[in-house]
Amino acid sequence: MNLALDIAHLLAGGLVVISFVLLYQTRLVSLLDSYVAHAVILGCAVGWQAISQHEPALYVTALLALVVKAGVIPLALRRIVRKLNIHREVDQVVSVGLTMLAGTGLTALSVLVMLPVTIHESSIAREDLMFALAVVLLGLLMMTTRRNAVSEIVGFMSLENGLVLAATGAKGMPLVVEISVVLSILIAIFVIATFLFHIREQFETMDVQALDRFRGDLHG
Repeated sequence: MNLALDIAHLLAGGLVVISFVLLYQTRLVSLLDSYVAHAVILGCAVGWQAISQHEPALYVTALLALVVKAGVIPLALRRIVRKLNIHREVDQVVSVGLTMLAGTGLTALSVLVMLPVTIHESSIAREDLMFALAVVLLGLLMMTTRRNAVSEIVGFMSLENGLVLAATGAKGMPLVVEISVVLSILIAIFVIATFLFHIREQFETMDVQALDRFRGDLHG
């Protein structure tokens, strides 16, 4: 049982570490590579939960994470980056140092919030939920500190990975829910990709701040 806890904690903690790596990246290609690692660790974490909980449905969830989240979705985003010719640094609202400091604070907050409210849960569930909340908060932080639309999509997907980790740590979740989540993300990426192509065609930029300035000029 101790080995199961140690491996579960190692994988869930690794997901938090890669979330910090995502926050640190300043180039889109490196950001997408880091997200692949994020999804692979999620798949491994869910797979280990399937073994620990003796829950066969979680094996499918782990496979979906490895195939769709670590394979199909990053490939789709890479194609968007190539098609739009946006191989450049990611614009940030604040510096990397301040972002990492804020991420550390949010991780500490997840510990302070989650451990007391899950005191009656099993050890493996408590720590997984704590790590999962940290991943969710770091994903939100990434979405709010990046100006590039593609990086905001990656932040949203890393946030969703945290939700999956939370659901599997709390004795799994129905497979149909995971499938619906994955399909929703795929549909969202298709819609966003189409939208981004139109943005690029009309304004020749992916900078969200520049688009806000353009909107302000219209209202002015």
